[in-house]
Formats: sequence, C-alpha cells, structure tokens
Amino acid sequence: MDKGSKPVPAWANSNPIFKYGYKAVRMLKNEGLRQTIFATKYVTRRYFKLKQIKKDFYLTAEKRAEQEAKVFAHMPLISVCVPLYNTAERFLRELIESELAQSYKNAEFCFSDRSDAKHKRVGEIVAEYAAKDKRIRYEKLSKNDGIAGNRNAAVTMSTGDYFCLLDHADLLAQSALFDVASAINETGADFLYSDEATFINKPSDSRSMHFKPNFSPDFLRGCNYICHLSVIKRTLANKAGLYDKAFDGSEDYDFTLRITENAEKIHHISKPLYYWRIHAGSVADDISAKPYAYEAARRSVEAHLKRKGLKGEVVYSKAVPMMRVIYEIKGNPLVSIIIPSCDNMSVLKRCIDSITEKSTYKNYEIVILENNSKKSETFEYYKSLEETKNITVVSYDRNGEPFNFSRLNNYARGFAKGEQLLFLNNDIEVITPDWLEEMVMFTQRKDVGGCGIKLLYPNDTVQHGGIAMGVCGSAANLCPLFPREHEGYMSRLAIASNMSACTAACLMVRADVFDEVGGFDENLAVSFNDVDLCLKIREKGYLIVFNPVAEAYHYESVSRGYDKTGAKKERMEREKAILKAKWPAYYEEGGDPYYNRNFGKNSISYDA
Repeated sequence: MDKGSKPVPAWANSNPIFKYGYKAVRMLKNEGLRQTIFATKYVTRRYFKLKQIKKDFYLTAEKRAEQEAKVFAHMPLISVCVPLYNTAERFLRELIESELAQSYKNAEFCFSDRSDAKHKRVGEIVAEYAAKDKRIRYEKLSKNDGIAGNRNAAVTMSTGDYFCLLDHADLLAQSALFDVASAINETGADFLYSDEATFINKPSDSRSMHFKPNFSPDFLRGCNYICHLSVIKRTLANKAGLYDKAFDGSEDYDFTLRITENAEKIHHISKPLYYWRIHAGSVADDISAKPYAYEAARRSVEAHLKRKGLKGEVVYSKAVPMMRVIYEIKGNPLVSIIIPSCDNMSVLKRCIDSITEKSTYKNYEIVILENNSKKSETFEYYKSLEETKNITVVSYDRNGEPFNFSRLNNYARGFAKGEQLLFLNNDIEVITPDWLEEMVMFTQRKDVGGCGIKLLYPNDTVQHGGIAMGVCGSAANLCPLFPREHEGYMSRLAIASNMSACTAACLMVRADVFDEVGGFDENLAVSFNDVDLCLKIREKGYLIVFNPVAEAYHYESVSRGYDKTGAKKERMEREKAILKAKWPAYYEEGGDPYYNRNFGKNSISYDA
C-alpha cells in the first residue's frame, strides 16, 4: 500500500541523475523489472517530448514558409496590445522581435506607454521598430491610469477583429497568431486561450509549463488558470466590457470571468503559445510580489458569483493564491447514502460509524443494500441498526447471478427518498466532518450533475484525484500515491475543478439527473460503470466536479479483491472494451477535455 509514497531524500534531489536513479532502484524493489523498464522508457519519452515542445517556440524555415503561405477562409486582423511601463530595454526588444517573428502577418502591435520621464528610451525603442514595420502603433499616455486603465488604452487604440494582451516582459511563440487564426477558422470561437510557459532568460530554458484543461468553470473560480494567451473577439469585449480599475492587480481575472460569462464559444489551444518571463516583481515568480492582487482576485470571484446568481462565500484556499467558494446550501435537502454490502461486517461498521459520528450535515438516510451475505455476525449487526430511524437495510436476492454493482445500485435507488444520491462503497471511512456539505453545495447547482471527493489510502497517500479518460488504455484515477498534503499539478489536488469522471466509491449525483440518464449501465457489472455514468451525465450537459477539500479513506477492494487475474481480469477487459465502444471520442488524442493531451496517454499524474 505504501509503494512509491516514501519521499525522495534530499541527497537524491540535489541532482537529476541521483533523483531518477534513486526512483528507479526504489521502483525495481517495489514494482519489479517490467514496471521499472516501462517507467524508464516513459520518462525518457516524456523528456524528449517536452524538449521538443520547448523548441516549438521557434519555427523551422520549412514550417515558417508553410504557415506564411497559408490563406485561411477568414483572415482576421489580430491586435496584440502591450501596456508599457519603464520596460527594460532587453525585455522590450525581445518582445517586439517575438511579435515581428509571427508567421501570421495580418496583425497589428499596439503599445500604450505610461513610462515616467526617466524612461524616454522606451518610446524611442518602439519608434525605432515602427519605422521599419507600419503594423506597430504607439501612444504615449498623458497620465498613469493604473493597470486596468493602461490596458484599456492599448485595447482602445487597436482596430483588430480580435485582440490579445501581452505583458511588457513576455514573449509569443513564433506560431502563436497562426495557431489562433487557424483555431478561429476551425471553431468560430469568440474567446480562445492557450497553454503557457514560464522562463527566465530564454524560452528554451522554460522553468515550467502550464498545460490547461478545456473550459472548467469551477477551476476558474478557484484561480485564473486561463491567464495567457487570451484572445478576445472585439464584439465580445464590447458586450462584456474592458478592464475594470476597481480590480487592479487582478483586473485580468475579473475580465476573464466576465468574458467567459458572455462568450458564445470558448476554445482552448493545447499548445504553449505564451512565454511568461520570471523577473523581480513578477507575479510569475511569486504572488507576494503583488499582495494586493490576491485580495482583488477574491473580490473578482465574489462579483462573478453575484452576476451568475450564485450565493456563496469566497475564501482563501490552503493553496495560496487559489480561492475556494463555499456555496450556500438551499434548504435542507435529504441525502440518500446508498451502500451495497456483503459480509465484512467490521468494514461496513467502520464506514457507518464514521458517517454517524463525524458528519455535520444531519439530513441524510443510509440505505444498506444487503447483497448475499452468509455470516451470522453480519445479520446481527443489521439487527443492531433497526432502532436507528435513518438507516434501512434492503435485501437483494441475486438468485445465483454474478455480482453486478450497477444492478445493485439501480435497485437500491428505488428505496432512496433523497434529492441527492450518494453512492458509497462500504470500505470508505469519512475523514472530513462536512464532507456531505462539500458535495451537496455543488450537486444542488443546476449546471452540475455529480461530485466526487479526494480518496486516500490508509497510509495517507492519494487513491483518487479524479478520473482521466483515454489514459493507460482506458480510464484511470489521477495522482495515485501522491502525499495527502500535496497540492498537485497547478493545485488540482487542492481546489475544486471539473473532470470527465469521478469514482463511485464516493459519488454524489442529484436524483433527477441520475434518473434522466437511466442510472448505471448494467452491462458494466463491476468496472467502469461509474465512469460511464459520469460520461452520460456530461453528455446531457451537466458538469462533474472533483472537490479535493473533502477527504475520506478508501480501503480499496477490501470486499471484492482486485481484478488482476483469471476470470476477474477477463471480465474487466470485456468491460473496458464496452466503455471504449460507447465513448470512442474520449480515446482520441486530446479526447479528455479536462486532461491536457500534452500529458500523454500513459500519464496519470499531470507529470509533464
């Protein structure tokens, strides 16, 4: 159970060769030669793939010629807007040269300059380039109108069909505007955003890359994950409004929230097109460089919730500088907790006791679905529960048929009276007292169909961090064996986000949504039925939320064991094939909208 959970010692972290050598030896000991060879090949492939991604900042001569010759059906004028302020000469020259190196030529580059009198050189540098390229436009601002005001000045002087903002020390990949124009033609999107990278000296030494999900409204309420590069259609900006100086420091966050509220089509380009320079005073380096930005971000989310008609409190997350929304629960909806169980009385008792002793939300009922138990101690335990008014034991006679998790839960649904259904394995032990509130507050929303939480192994490593589709040959739990306190890639283990699926070991689904999609598919008797349920819910237009704030222990497969050998493995492979046949699009490159294609088909840890 504790395989891979031991932290890498300091001496190994001091050198990449030591680090990976240590990990290889540890894996060889814990997982065997075959898995170690697989992992070594995978890490090697990832290294070279990421090295190539970094090289993609530059275009080869052949690729440049191909892109410059391309004529799209629609050739939108794209304005790159840059607010300047006492910009360092090297940074400014590199920025302008990254603009002029764009392979898509129907662009203009608009500079609004609020530099002080000691930095006249800023305007002189822009004028030097403007003399050579008429696409460069420059305006010296008469006053400093704050961050938002100066951004607005750059946008207002632009004339493009679409515009984007480029901060004055940052760079664009040479194909950035070409990729944007291509996506506009393919999708008709009025708002587009790309992946991004941070760097210090040059793009090829990128410090980190942010590979983003497709539009994830719950993740966006926790942080401005969209950030750079954002490209906005002019008509959309006219509707949503430009940057608001009341949110200076996080004016881009407020702007993005308003833009996404009004956009008709949002498109994510899963390539790093924007390179964010880390330098002294940059938020890319440390949020504490601009502490006022943190509070402005919180107020941005508050204003967004108000516009959306959602009531909730916006608080600081444990993962600074992320936010957390605690939604107001409407009324006091009944939660029906459905627990199939077969013997293993001590396992079930631990589960029931954790619910009754720890839960702060009291309006729940427990429906235990008795499934072919044989031991007398099990029935004695059931008898002890008879006096508990909100616990019901329902028997299901299998008549010799094989175990079918889907059928059991569909049957139990008929006895559940709640507005919210919580499907729970009997090998779950509640950790977080307000775990029910943390799910109800999401599933009560009309745009959400289901919510799952972070599940842990007994040794406090992650068992379930959401589910990604199309990886490891099918679907897989994310971030296994991460330490409990690990925030995950871009805080995905710390703040709520949207997922394609969550495990039904602990999955809350609104009752009307469960009925609408027809419940669990009984052709998926044991494996992947929860994944299929979530995909059916998403197909109807609802969101699935993974909320890692709530936690529970999962003593995985205590009751049934694992599906690694014999008939169990054969059955799992059949069900894997059924899932793929039902949802083939999720198995294509980039098929999971919430798990970036750059992570690769064998990644389950956001490990790019």
